[in-house]
Amino acid sequence: MEENTAYTQTGNNAAARIPQLIAHMERVIRGKRPQIEMVITCLLAKGHVLMEDNPGTGKTVLARTLAHSISGKGEAGNVLFKRIQFTPDLLPMDLIGSHLFDEKNTDFIFKKGPLFCNVLLADEINRASPKVQSALLECMAEGQITVGDVTTKLEDLFFTIATQNPVEMEGTYPLPAAQLDRFFMKIYFGYVDAATEVEIYRNYATIQDNLEHLDQVLSLEDVLGLRKEAEQVFVHDEIIQATANIVRGTREHPEITLGASTRAGIAFLRCLRAYALVKGRSFVIEDDVQDIARSVLDHRLIYRNKEGRLKAFDQILQKEMDRLSKLKLQG
Repeated sequence: MEENTAYTQTGNNAAARIPQLIAHMERVIRGKRPQIEMVITCLLAKGHVLMEDNPGTGKTVLARTLAHSISGKGEAGNVLFKRIQFTPDLLPMDLIGSHLFDEKNTDFIFKKGPLFCNVLLADEINRASPKVQSALLECMAEGQITVGDVTTKLEDLFFTIATQNPVEMEGTYPLPAAQLDRFFMKIYFGYVDAATEVEIYRNYATIQDNLEHLDQVLSLEDVLGLRKEAEQVFVHDEIIQATANIVRGTREHPEITLGASTRAGIAFLRCLRAYALVKGRSFVIEDDVQDIARSVLDHRLIYRNKEGRLKAFDQILQKEMDRLSKLKLQG
C-alpha cells in the first residue's frame, strides 16, 4: 500500500507540541499514556469520550489535567472548565440553565448552566436519571442547546469527558444506546502496574503539586487548528474499505444483535485521522486501526451473550487486519 509520508504542522507548530502535552499530563497521570493519547484523539476528532472504571483510578484527575493544560478565557487563563457531579436528584435545568425574573427590567433572563463551557467533566454520568442524561444529547451531537423556542450555540470548542462506574454497581443507570453513540470512544482506565503504584505512593505530594501548578502547553486556537489539521490527514482507500468492512461485519456477525451504524464508521475514520496526528504522522497506518477499533466501536454494539462479547469483535477485526497485511505484503 502506498503511504503519504509528508508530515504537516499547523502554522504555530502546535502539532509538534502534542508530545509535550502528553508528557506534561504524565507528570500527574502516571502509567496511563495510552489512555491520555485516546482522550487527546477524541478532542482532536471533535468527539467526546467516556471513561469507565472503579472509583479512585484517576479518571477525574485526567480531565482536570487536560483542561488546565490548554489556555483560554477561563479561570487562571485556562479554557472554560466545568465539573458536574451527576447524582440521582439532578435535574436537566441544573445542566442547561434556567430563566430567572429580572425585577429591574421586569423580564425573564436566561442564566446559563455549566454546559456552556469548553471542557465538561460529567463525573459519574451513570448515577443520574436517563432524563438528565438525555439533556446532554443535543449539545454533544449538535453543539447547541435549545430552551423553549430559543437555540443557543455552544463554544467553538466543546468537549465532554464523562466518567462512569461499572453498571453492576448499585445506584447506577445504564446509558441508553443513543447516548452511548454520541461518545466517539469508550476507554477503560484500569489500575496502574505494581511498580508505578509504588512510585505514586512515594511521590503523591509532588504529583498533587504538579496538578496545582500545570503549565498551559496549547492554546484554545491551537486545539481548533489541530482539529482542522486532523481532517487533512491522509487515509488510504484500503483503510477506508477496512473501516467499512469492520462496521458491516458487526451487523452480520451472528453473536451481535445490534451492529455499528454509518455514523459510527464516520467517527472511526475521524478518530483514525486524529490518532495519527497524535502519533506524529500525517497519514493513517494499519496499526492505527488495530489500536483504536475496539475503543471506538465496542460500546456501540449489543452482543447476544458474554461469550460473544469476548470473541465476536476480535474475529471481525482480525479478519480485516489479515486482509490489510496481505495487501501490504503484495506491495
